Amino acid sequence: MNPIEVAAVAYMNRSDEADKLIRLRDALTRLSINAELRDNNTALMVNPPSGRGMPVWVFVGYGGQYYSWNSAGRRHPVSDLEGAAKAIAAYICR
Repeated sequence: MNPIEVAAVAYMNRSDEADKLIRLRDALTRLSINAELRDNNTALMVNPPSGRGMPVWVFVGYGGQYYSWNSAGRRHPVSDLEGAAKAIAAYICR
């Protein structure tokens, strides 16, 4: 591939990851969990509903197949959006 093609593929992958994070943010919002896109839409910062504690950073990893958080110690398939939102909500509310 030439450099332009490489850049285009990288942009498409980043855009796909951003779309996955946007869908996750919307699913978390439906569960009354506040989350916001950060770092040029490459990460989702999920805030504890109580306002106490540290936020959880969620990324799309493992080749775009999983949402991962807790320093990649926890993950959930991107194909199960509602399940991922519930898993993250349970993790942040503990």
